Amino acid sequence: MTPKVALVTGATQGLGLALVEGLARRLTPEDTVYLTGRDPGRVSQAVAALPGGGALPGGGARVRGETLDVAAPEAADRLAARLRERHGGVDIVFGNAVMRVGPDDDPRAIVDAYTQVNNFGTTRVLRAFAPLLRDNGRLIVVASSLGTLHHLAPVLHDRFAGLSSLDEVDEQIAAWRDAVADGSARSGAWPGFVNIPSKIGQVAAVRALARRRREQDLARGILLAAVCPGMMNTATSAVWWDVSDAPTPAQAATALLNLAFDPVDPGHYGRLVRDGQVLPWAPERAR
Repeated sequence: MTPKVALVTGATQGLGLALVEGLARRLTPEDTVYLTGRDPGRVSQAVAALPGGGALPGGGARVRGETLDVAAPEAADRLAARLRERHGGVDIVFGNAVMRVGPDDDPRAIVDAYTQVNNFGTTRVLRAFAPLLRDNGRLIVVASSLGTLHHLAPVLHDRFAGLSSLDEVDEQIAAWRDAVADGSARSGAWPGFVNIPSKIGQVAAVRALARRRREQDLARGILLAAVCPGMMNTATSAVWWDVSDAPTPAQAATALLNLAFDPVDPGHYGRLVRDGQVLPWAPERAR
């Protein structure tokens, strides 16, 4: 049997690190899990801090660190090429890289860097790694329940409702980014909380790619989906909400790992999934 290869972006802390640990525990010593992040030092520290320094005691996959800054235009393609050369393909990819925003951040000042990571980073990962998926592979984008059209003013639904390519998604995100940066979004229908359009863009990207790949992927046992991990007890979430009773990243990772290892449910393909259930994308008339 061909050894399996898994990769997690944004994996030096929080949910990403929990996904790496969970993947390593569920896979075998012949398999490899890539822990990636934009800072080489933090990547090395994260691998070294894992039980066994990346070689889990009692078995499990080997964890290997790789630098990947999804905000850099060619970085995902370069890493994908290296993995193709080393392994021939990949089996599980979690797109988890995220730039977080706090209540005191000025959206106009941060929106460019924010979209480069959260949105254009997502489409870069989809473009780079979808072609590498082997039979029964999984490509899962970590998004949010905010990533549905229910959270967007109806006048804006058509911007995301019927997109059929990643290029079209990028164009809509760029238009929104520019409106935030020049201040015009504040006088329009766009929500002030930048997470909402950003998460909708992530889910729209999954949906657009799924439109093109669905028949072939399902025939090969491949799942392409977005996933909502739910609220987590992290320092970043705590600046917005009371998360004292929320699950830890390790607890939240369980449902995501189940999605990666359970048999494919065709109803999940191209959709946003939370705890095994599909979250509706839009009101019926906007679908």
